[in-house]
Amino acid sequence: MRTKARTRTALQICRACFACWDAIPIPVNITSRDSRALLRSAERAFCRNAKPASHDAEQQVWAVPNKLLQGKGLCIYKDIACKRASAYQNGTTKHCLQKLLHPSELSIPLAAVILDSSKIFQEAVAVTAKQVQIGDRSCRTYGADCAEYLLLQMTDEHELQRMDNEVAAIAQGAAHPFLFAAVPVESWNDELSPWEAPAVWGKQGFGGKAADTLSFLTEQVVPTLKQQFNLPENVKIILGGYSLAGLFALWASTQTKLFYGVAAASPSVWFPGWMEFEQQHPMQEQHVYLSLGDKEEHTKNAVMAAVGDNIRTLHSRLIERGADCALEWNSGGHFKDADLRTAKAFRWVMEESR
Repeated sequence: MRTKARTRTALQICRACFACWDAIPIPVNITSRDSRALLRSAERAFCRNAKPASHDAEQQVWAVPNKLLQGKGLCIYKDIACKRASAYQNGTTKHCLQKLLHPSELSIPLAAVILDSSKIFQEAVAVTAKQVQIGDRSCRTYGADCAEYLLLQMTDEHELQRMDNEVAAIAQGAAHPFLFAAVPVESWNDELSPWEAPAVWGKQGFGGKAADTLSFLTEQVVPTLKQQFNLPENVKIILGGYSLAGLFALWASTQTKLFYGVAAASPSVWFPGWMEFEQQHPMQEQHVYLSLGDKEEHTKNAVMAAVGDNIRTLHSRLIERGADCALEWNSGGHFKDADLRTAKAFRWVMEESR
């Protein structure tokens, strides 16, 4: 499409019918960094007297739905932006109706679109939870079809209350489209412990049923999510969790090569026998994130006080084996910002350009 109008007074805007929007998968992980880069490309194309960029049949189109434009989208036609955006479309070409509009035809001025970019992209990031029944469990999922990453986390009712915040935090810092699945457990101590152990605090011991939980993940959860969300066969699966769920993720990586990486935030590496077991059955994943609160090892509980030395030793082992591994110390004790710490763990494992 060509026009004699100067680009300061004319915009190429993608106007699509609702059916077209429904056909376009909406990415759930647009970051503020991405928004700034794409909008800078838009400004160069629209606001510097350059020729309007072409929009031919072969070129990828990426439209950003948002409420500020009342269901319409701002299309970025610069080649570099289209190439960057094509990853979010999983390599597919999406086209829709287009029309040349004067700024006066827009319900929102161009300045508002450019200057309020952070709000626009925060809305694009917002995700809605969806319940998926897998076996006898109702799993909560966030995200879209054809994701590059599948994030799995074992959760209890308490963690589910903050799950929206956690996923939003992952999305704001992630550079790749992902599907997140929160898989509930009924008995935290039993279903996530790798073997039986006596109570460390309180009266409840550990039932050692992690093997059953892992079988449920590999035989039911992963195949079901791949099918329902059209995930690629080589989707990168990251198993993560907090506290005992973090230990479960670490232990699971000694049992299978299914996972691309492990995101273990404040994992219970104090668990009796864990360090000895891991030394005899080394973790198989190459991308491992570990974290701990800087006050967690300062406890009067003799068993749990070993958590600091154990996580340092585990980190050293993984580094010596050549793993891509990080150990991060967070401010505070075990129960501070669990959702944000876990989000940070998932983001680190997804980040490929370290």
